[in-house]
Amino acid sequence: MNTGFSVPVTHVSSRDNALVKDLRRLSQDNTAYRKQGRVWLEGDHLCRAALARGFKPLMAVFSESFWPLAHARYAQAAVKNIVIADALLPEISGLESPAPMGFVLELPASPPLLGDVASVILDRVQDAGNVGSILRSAAAFGFSQVIALKGCAALWSPKVLRAGMGAHFALQLVEGVEPEALAGLTVPIVVTSSHHGSFLHQQPIPMPCAWAMGHEGQGVSEALMARATLKVRIDQPGGEESLNVAAAAAICLYASSVSKH
Repeated sequence: MNTGFSVPVTHVSSRDNALVKDLRRLSQDNTAYRKQGRVWLEGDHLCRAALARGFKPLMAVFSESFWPLAHARYAQAAVKNIVIADALLPEISGLESPAPMGFVLELPASPPLLGDVASVILDRVQDAGNVGSILRSAAAFGFSQVIALKGCAALWSPKVLRAGMGAHFALQLVEGVEPEALAGLTVPIVVTSSHHGSFLHQQPIPMPCAWAMGHEGQGVSEALMARATLKVRIDQPGGEESLNVAAAAAICLYASSVSKH
């Protein structure tokens, strides 16, 4: 129960409230986080993941019915608590079944590109689900940096956040990068292609490296392909022409992680 806590509480019951309008934009507009400088985390899992990595929310938002049940850790986590009428939940949610709580975080400052760490380069990957899935694989397999070239899905958009399942908070995320900035990488760039290079399972993979994952239809650009130190293919004995980019990324990043051992 949250009773007795000292964090200020504000009750909101009008859909015309400015905060409700801001949260509606953050939850439903893929680029609103850039304009507001804030990120909306909806649901228990994302909120727990942020807290576990030391992030402190600007505010915690609870539905009126959930507020009396809110865990002390959530109710004390933010600078202030907002309790909104249950009827307003659909207004601030991007989910079919709105979650009863969420956090608003300050958008993390864009970090500098690190040249010597295990990285994933996203080259115009546009599907939010694919981007979030790749972030999950990167975090799971020991890649600490994701570099999103211009033309990728917005990394902190609501759909990418949901698909990432908390991976955002374990990674250095550099977005809106021009291809020329990749010259700053000192680790080798490895590209997966349906038509070029040796099979992944037959090729030693350097680690750390920077895996480049390309556009869902067009693959990695010719310019990025030309920068690659190594090109590999994923063997597909079933005869399919290609894999979904997120599936390919999971296979390649796992191969890199086990190559260290």
